[in-house]
Amino acid sequence: MDGIKPRIRRIAAIAVLPVAIAALAIAIFIVDTVTDLEIAVAAFYVVVVLISVFTFERRGVLFASASCVALTILSYFLTRRGSPEAGLVNGLISLSAIAATTYLGLRIKSAELATLEARALLAHVGRVTTLGELTASLAHEVNQPLAAVAINGNAAARWLAVEPPNLEETRQAVDRIVKDANRASQVIERVRRLAKRAPPEKAWLDINEVILEVVALTRSEVQSDGISLRVDLSAQVPPVSGDRVQLQQVVLNLMMNAIEALVRVDAGQRDLVIRSSNDDATGVVVEVRDSGNGLDPRTSDRLFDAFYTTKPEGMGMGLAICRAIVAEHGGRIWATQNSPHGAVFAFTLPRGGDRAE
Repeated sequence: MDGIKPRIRRIAAIAVLPVAIAALAIAIFIVDTVTDLEIAVAAFYVVVVLISVFTFERRGVLFASASCVALTILSYFLTRRGSPEAGLVNGLISLSAIAATTYLGLRIKSAELATLEARALLAHVGRVTTLGELTASLAHEVNQPLAAVAINGNAAARWLAVEPPNLEETRQAVDRIVKDANRASQVIERVRRLAKRAPPEKAWLDINEVILEVVALTRSEVQSDGISLRVDLSAQVPPVSGDRVQLQQVVLNLMMNAIEALVRVDAGQRDLVIRSSNDDATGVVVEVRDSGNGLDPRTSDRLFDAFYTTKPEGMGMGLAICRAIVAEHGGRIWATQNSPHGAVFAFTLPRGGDRAE
């Protein structure tokens, strides 16, 4: 119920905006028609075009602009008061202002679209790069269930070969084969989703599920590096509105950074905690805590800057991409020192409906 009311409000807002824009245009038309031709009321159609730029897609902006042009011309012929010559000049000025505003507005929308595409491409590159780093871990995650399939397949064949065939043991072996095959398929599907380049798709998500899917992808990496992983997920976290793949990328990047920090400390001291919680003030909170060497106070304020990195082989884009994704979802991300040592990277997401549209 908590998520339904905000959705209804957003749908209502989307439905009201076109009506409000149309009402404003009609109001300007009426005032323009009943006033003297010497008064350039039609210039206020610029406001209608500007609102359309921030409300509609390209086609909607063009339609709103064309409607304003048509209303300006129609008002000129319907207005009986004032000098026609002065009205013609004012009309041409108004039409020029409408055309110029439309052109600039469409340029702004094109620039915004190019920025979004560039950001999406950069995020895609970041995901693929991270998956490349996880190649050995992912291969192990797939090989385990496939090896189990082969073992259970041989066992099923042996149970069928005895006299009389042991059908119950065979059935159990086949059940294990199906479960292991599904496990391998799930790993491949998670990798495919992360590697696929696709536009963001917002949906209602359980952030705990997002975290567990990433943990499943990194399990072998954690085990091979001797890291003690603890997942502490609150059952009280509400749904959030977001893109599953993008949020997986944020969690994956923070986990990989924590793993890289932990391999630099002695074995037996490598602790990694992934936590989710519900905060009444900020919404859903996700924390990635490690017991590594911690943050350098001299550079901690630059961690999320683009192209800044403390890794010799790093590009300095991982945390910058995380910040952009979290900000796009209406949250914020930060880093602090862990106690007694290590680092904490955390981000918030507004609970369903909290974000101002």
